[in-house]
Amino acid sequence: MHHRIPVLGLGVVSALLLTGCFGPANQPATDSAAGSGRIKLAMLQPPRSSLSPLSDDAFKLSRWSTAETLVNLDKEGDAQPRLATAWKRTSDKTWEFTLRKGVMFHDGSELTAEVAANSLTRATKASPKPRILDGVELTAKAKGGKLVVTTGESDPLVPHRLSSPQLSILSTGAYRKNGKVDPVGTGSGPFELVKVDGTTTATLDRYDGYWDEKAKAAGIDVSFVPDGAARAAAIRSGEAHIAEAVPVSQASLLEENTITEVPMPRTNTLYLNTESGPFKDAGLRSAVREAVDADELVKGVYEGRADVAKGLLGPALPWAAEGRTELKDRTKAKAPEGTTITLATFTDRAELPEVASVLQQQLKDAGFKVKQVVREYAHIEEDALSGKFDAFILSRATVLDSGDPVAYLYSDFACDGSFNIAQLCDENIDKAVNKAALAPAGDKRRALILDAEAAILKTDAAIPMLHERVIQGDATSVTGSAKDPRERLLITSDTEVK
Repeated sequence: MHHRIPVLGLGVVSALLLTGCFGPANQPATDSAAGSGRIKLAMLQPPRSSLSPLSDDAFKLSRWSTAETLVNLDKEGDAQPRLATAWKRTSDKTWEFTLRKGVMFHDGSELTAEVAANSLTRATKASPKPRILDGVELTAKAKGGKLVVTTGESDPLVPHRLSSPQLSILSTGAYRKNGKVDPVGTGSGPFELVKVDGTTTATLDRYDGYWDEKAKAAGIDVSFVPDGAARAAAIRSGEAHIAEAVPVSQASLLEENTITEVPMPRTNTLYLNTESGPFKDAGLRSAVREAVDADELVKGVYEGRADVAKGLLGPALPWAAEGRTELKDRTKAKAPEGTTITLATFTDRAELPEVASVLQQQLKDAGFKVKQVVREYAHIEEDALSGKFDAFILSRATVLDSGDPVAYLYSDFACDGSFNIAQLCDENIDKAVNKAALAPAGDKRRALILDAEAAILKTDAAIPMLHERVIQGDATSVTGSAKDPRERLLITSDTEVK
C-alpha cells in the first residue's frame, strides 16, 4: 500500500482573519463561553472532500464526535465496543457483529444491521477506496439482525479496520444517488453537524437524542485556520478555546498551562539505500548509525518537544517500549574515509530541512562528504522511491488506520513493499513481518511485531532518530478535551468551557 505523506501547510492565513470567526458576537472566546456554552475550535486543515467520511475528512467528523464507528480502539490499540456491542469470528474469513440497540441518527432514523451494511458497502464501492480497505476484499450483509462481514482472505484485524473513521456508520439518508456522502444531520454522535460553510467554518449543536452520555457543551463552532501562527494567536487572544497542531516554533509563545504535547505514532527516520551506492556496505550503514546524535536534533530542531527514538515504534505505542529488548551483535562500523553521499528530504514538514542540515554536519564530522537535496515532497517522492538518493529523511506514520503497525512495516521494509525507500530485501524481515501479519490481535501479535522491528533495525537500513509530538492548545477555561495520539478524538461528550 502506498500512502502519501500529507502536506501540513495548505496556505497562509493572517491572524487578523481570525477576528469574528469564532462567534456571532465577535467576542473573545473566554468572554462569550459562559453565555453560550459553545466550544470554539481552530483546526489545521480545511475539508478536502466536502467532509466525506470516505476521505481523510472522516477524521474531522470523528474529532468533532458527530460520526461514530462500530468499534473503538483503546490506548493500547485493542478493539472496544462502540456502535457494535460484541463480535465473534464465525469462520476463517467471516465475522459477526451485534449492534447496539436504541441508537438514533441525527435525522431520526434508527441504527440497524441493514443500515450498517449499507455504510460499509458504500465504502467498498467508493472511488478511491478508503485507505483502510486498500488491498482488502470486504463484503457486509445483514443476516438475522446481525451484521456479517466477510473478507476475501483471512484477516485477524477486521474489528480494528472497522474502527477507522473512514468506515463511520451514517444513516441511509447520507448517501446520494450521485455517489456523494453528506454527513450534515446524518451522524449518530453527541454533536450534530448542522452547517458547513465550504472550507471556512462548520457548526455543530448538541444532539439531545444521543444514546450515550449527553454532551456537556451546547455545540462546537469550527474555523479552519491553516496558518500555525494564527492558530496559536487565537489561543493567546481568546478567539479560540482549542487549537489543534500548534507548531513547535509557536509553542514557546503560549502559556505553558495552555499547551499539551501528545506523542504521535510518527517517527523521523533516516532511510539508507541498501541496493546501490555506498550504503550497500553494512559497515558504512553502521557508521551512520553511530554518527547520528538524536539528542542534538531533539534539543536543537524540536526545542525539546520530541522523543529520542529507541526503535521504529515510539511512545504513542506504550507496549513497544515495554516489550523491546536490546539489540546485540550489531555490524561493526567501517571508517567512511571521505565517502561521498547524497542526503535528501522535503520541505513540506517545516523541521525536516533543518534536521537535514544538522545531520549533514554530524555525518561530515564522522568522515563522510555530504551533498544535500531538498525539494517539495511532490517533486521528490518518485526519486526517493526509485533509489536515487543514498539517504533520505522521512517523517513517517507508523500505525495506519487500523491502529496496527504491520502495514507500515510491510510497505517500508518488505521485499515488495510499495514504500521501500531503503530498497531493502531481506528474507528474515519478510518472514518476520508475514508472521506478525497472520497473528491474531493481542500480546502475541505485538511480540511478533517487535521481532520484525528488531530484524529491520539489525540491517541499519533505517535509523530511527526521533518521535514527533503533536502540540494542542487549550484555553485554561477548557476541560475534558481529548489528547489522542491517533488524532481520532478531540471534542467529546465531556469537553466543556467553564
